[in-house]
Amino acid sequence: MPIEVVPYDPGWPARFEQLRAMLAPALGDVALTIEHVGSTSVPGLAAKPVIDIDVIVASPAEVPEAIARLGTLGYRHLGDLGIAGREAFRRPPGLPAHNLYVCPQGIESLRNHLTIRDHLRSHPESREAYGALKTRLATEVDWIDDYVERKSALLLGILEAEGFDPDAIERIRAANRADAPRVKT
Repeated sequence: MPIEVVPYDPGWPARFEQLRAMLAPALGDVALTIEHVGSTSVPGLAAKPVIDIDVIVASPAEVPEAIARLGTLGYRHLGDLGIAGREAFRRPPGLPAHNLYVCPQGIESLRNHLTIRDHLRSHPESREAYGALKTRLATEVDWIDDYVERKSALLLGILEAEGFDPDAIERIRAANRADAPRVKT
């Protein structure tokens, strides 16, 4: 299946807000916040046209309740898909393309998402380099796992520059390897 990377769409934030407005009432006070993450959350960045959303809960104890409430909206829980502590969901039919995750505050995968997003928003040179890399890789690879692995070096460099612990960087590198064990969605 080809990997589609398109120029930034200024409509992506509105699509996120539409989804957040649907999610927030169902999640209620179990969600501390609902964050737009991933490349579509960075103005000016080329991206796969899929909104990434992290629902942040206070602790792992709130995750089952978030899973249950998302189920009432038709989301299907997929487990952690190989990323410890982060729970993934398949969206119900008819909604804009998006990936949805529930993350307890402070977990490594959430810190990774927020750090990368915030860095790319505030560092135009990194944003341009990442966009060019993603656009090039979309023409060179057909398998999403290869795409993820081949863009990891740039992202890991950002995490290192932002002070991520070397052990955390190695865990993220291992999770992003094309041969890393994953459950496919």
